[in-house]
Amino acid sequence: MLSFRNLIQLLLLSTSYAFLASKSAFVPRQIHGIANQGSTLQMMAYKKVFVAGGTKGVGRCVIDKLVASGISVVALARSDEGVAELNAIDGVTAIAGDAFDQKSVENAMDGCDAAITTLGGSTEDRRVDYEGNNNVIESAGILGVQRIILVTSIGCGSSREAAPPSVFEVLKDVLVAKEKAENILIRYYTNSNWTIIRPGGLKTEPMTGKAILTEDNTAIGSIHREDVADLVVR
Repeated sequence: MLSFRNLIQLLLLSTSYAFLASKSAFVPRQIHGIANQGSTLQMMAYKKVFVAGGTKGVGRCVIDKLVASGISVVALARSDEGVAELNAIDGVTAIAGDAFDQKSVENAMDGCDAAITTLGGSTEDRRVDYEGNNNVIESAGILGVQRIILVTSIGCGSSREAAPPSVFEVLKDVLVAKEKAENILIRYYTNSNWTIIRPGGLKTEPMTGKAILTEDNTAIGSIHREDVADLVVR
């Protein structure tokens, strides 16, 4: 993972991009260029990790990789089906709760020493991209959970110009909401060990193992969800 507060782009070699904004990630040094596939996970210091958004997509891939590394996971899930599915995985404790409810998030996170959120989506009039992610960040602050990883998107913050205008307009509400969550970390959690990861277009295909990191805020493209998850847990 990365260390120190900075903004770094995350790419899949030759085909795709993601962005990583970081104060620090799960490796003890900052990585530029090709991610070292031979490095061991540096998360062993974290015994129990809270994951929000783990019922599908990148979040589910993150859970699988954490469990494979022997790390206990506490996952927040809104539906009974999601809770049952995640509880069926060895090493995962799924807790029913709504990310829009800060106290539910806090109660689920209590006892964890790191938090990862990949939340995204909306109800009729509310976006979990901001409200849910903000609740994860706030709960971590209340509980003293210093390690926070927030997965957002290219097009947020300093990577806004990377998104073509037509794409930004289509995704504007999503990107604005995610950027608001980013700004909470950046402005108010300066003493926490946080990382913001901004992937590009996400693909559901097997991991390539060729994801790389870059500081190029203009990079744009796509990346496989499992490649993003792999870099999240490094």
